[in-house]
Amino acid sequence: MEVKHRTVKTLVSKLGSVSEQTRTEALCELRLISKQDAESRPLIADAGAIPYLAETLYSPSPVAQENAAATLHNLSISSRENLMSTRGLLDAISHALLNPTSPSASQFTAAVLFSLLTVDNYRPIIGSKRDIVYALIDIVRNPNSLPRSIKDALKALFGISLYPLNRATMIELGAVPALFSLVVKDGRVGVVEDATAVIAQIAGCEEAIEAFRRVSGIGVMVDLLDPSTGSNGRTKENAVSALLNLVQCGGEQVVSSVREMGLGVYDGIADVTEKGSEKGKSKAIALLKVLDAESSILQDPRFDSLSSRSS
Repeated sequence: MEVKHRTVKTLVSKLGSVSEQTRTEALCELRLISKQDAESRPLIADAGAIPYLAETLYSPSPVAQENAAATLHNLSISSRENLMSTRGLLDAISHALLNPTSPSASQFTAAVLFSLLTVDNYRPIIGSKRDIVYALIDIVRNPNSLPRSIKDALKALFGISLYPLNRATMIELGAVPALFSLVVKDGRVGVVEDATAVIAQIAGCEEAIEAFRRVSGIGVMVDLLDPSTGSNGRTKENAVSALLNLVQCGGEQVVSSVREMGLGVYDGIADVTEKGSEKGKSKAIALLKVLDAESSILQDPRFDSLSSRSS
């Protein structure tokens, strides 16, 4: 352990070198060590590397910025508090997201945020940084973004959306059209699943009602419940969750819009009550109740078993 400590201390000291080559070599070594050796991560953080790494996110060098972002991501696995207590870190992350020197730098920076957002207390702090939220949304809507960057940005946006007061900001900055564009145009299962998870969260605020109307959001969510679209189970559950949150916020006007989708929407919701997870089943039954399904549509013989179970 002492050898590791000395090695880390030496490498971190080189991050302050006037030689760019020395700094880059140290960055590459620290990235490798922090990836391969979990025990080294707190040592690197305690040795004072994080301020140097944050400063390097401003570098115009693709190699430097990418390695700094990757190392921060590795450190964030075990040293989140060290990262969040570093002055200027979120500003540096914002800069790297808005000015990535390479696609990989963008991806690793988004991954740092996703890791930090696993801590409840950090969600309002990160969500208050409008530049960060905007940059993540921009990754999602940029057709040139790498698939991995899109997934990490979606996971970060999901973490931000878990704090209710962040949802209106996300909508204001254009999250809804960006997310629905992914759902409609991107055939990658994992991407659609992650996008609908974010959609389900931001549907739970009043601002979502008009934003969803502009992109025909209710129709898109209902389509995802149709077996012919080939949506997987989690995507269907996310669609149900989004509709439930939307009708709970929007009242009778939104309820009527969902009802107008016809019997197919009830078929899709009922399918989730049969095949979904326990949480998914619960939300599907709650949605049917909000739609007054039990008093009308569920008179259909096909729903006899569902009516008796949910009563």
